Amino acid sequence: MDPCHDIIVNLLHNLGSRREIEQYLASFSGVDSARFAVVKVGGGILESSLDELASALAFLWRVGLCPVVVHGAGPQLSRALEHKGLGCDWIDGQRVTTPEILGIARKVFQDEGARLADALSRLDVRARPITSGVFEAQRSEIAGLGFVGRVRGVDTSVIRSAIEGGHLPIVSPLGETGSGQILNINADIATRELAVALQPRKVVFLTPTGGLLDDRGKIIPAVNLAEDYERLSREPWVQGGMALKLEQISSLLGRLDAQASVSITSPEHLAQELFTHRGNGTLVRRGVRIRVFDGAKGVDTDRLRGLIETSFGRTLRQGSFETIAIERTVLAGDYTAAAVLTRSGPAPYLDKFAVTAQAQGAGIGASLWRTLTESTPRMFWRSRPGNAINPWYFERSDGMHRTAEWVVFWRGLRGRGEIDTAIESALGREDSFEVHAEEAVVG
Repeated sequence: MDPCHDIIVNLLHNLGSRREIEQYLASFSGVDSARFAVVKVGGGILESSLDELASALAFLWRVGLCPVVVHGAGPQLSRALEHKGLGCDWIDGQRVTTPEILGIARKVFQDEGARLADALSRLDVRARPITSGVFEAQRSEIAGLGFVGRVRGVDTSVIRSAIEGGHLPIVSPLGETGSGQILNINADIATRELAVALQPRKVVFLTPTGGLLDDRGKIIPAVNLAEDYERLSREPWVQGGMALKLEQISSLLGRLDAQASVSITSPEHLAQELFTHRGNGTLVRRGVRIRVFDGAKGVDTDRLRGLIETSFGRTLRQGSFETIAIERTVLAGDYTAAAVLTRSGPAPYLDKFAVTAQAQGAGIGASLWRTLTESTPRMFWRSRPGNAINPWYFERSDGMHRTAEWVVFWRGLRGRGEIDTAIESALGREDSFEVHAEEAVVG
């Protein structure tokens, strides 16, 4: 094993908890190397963030993970054509490729792949640029595009050969017809078709924005397509490029394993996006439906109890769960996450917010919270001071009150009297979990 491996793993622990880092490392390390991740790098990233990109890829390499990189070179090609005094036209977002433009494009792709390989080499990572032999293509049926290809098949043997030889593959989006004619392929399309062929755990798009942006210009941390796709499609600010990107990602995930996901992030945040629950970018998954129940009617309480105990790693006191007056239950998918609200004080009390480790990594917690707050705009809850999720709670609350034993949060409450009543109610509640001997207070 690389002698730097332990150092790199320790550095990863600075990004998140040891438990979640080890969870992701074990998950990713347990798959075929070629199926870890396909990473699409735009030409703009190669132009502006080459060093950050090389460092991020080397980081993955040092912990034994080998991403398959597909790169574009749009700005570089435009500049090369301008230097030659050549203009170009676009049809349906694709560059019209004449024989002369194709010749220049091949040289630009070759140069950009070599530039990334050289940057990785300086970090002691062996990389292999691959400019042919991957994509079987035929000329696009869109009239006027010229030598632009449509992918008909993908041969992964050259990629697997590179990985087996200890090289990180860097793939250019160039295809070949059965007769040997080279064709220019849109890099996003090449990434999609390669991902379908390799069936990776992750598909990553590295972009300057570092994620999908909402109407305020802030990164959307997670998209649960089962819950969010239709809602986002109706938003007036989701149009143009973002609408197309969501549609393409939805189509791609429909052709991958149910556990696969797509991340949109930036090179400098790649490790955090891949190895922590919180991430740093936009995580998109097929997702699961979120259901809201009045009380516990229709809920399998045995499975709900099991979810809560698994998520908290503690045992509920005998009878404590059955005797509480549940006002509302919000349940994700096949009992992978749930919120339980009870009747207490001036507003519903969030008695339990339980998300399994698997669901945390899938971004389901964020979808559950959104549905919870839409159905229950007024609520309060408490958490232990050492709970790692408290910063997340703080961002989503209107206020908090801290004691030595508890932190009380609230949303939608107005007026000092209402807030004080909520705090008193939260602090006066009994712990619903069994107290282990080492947790007992002797006095």
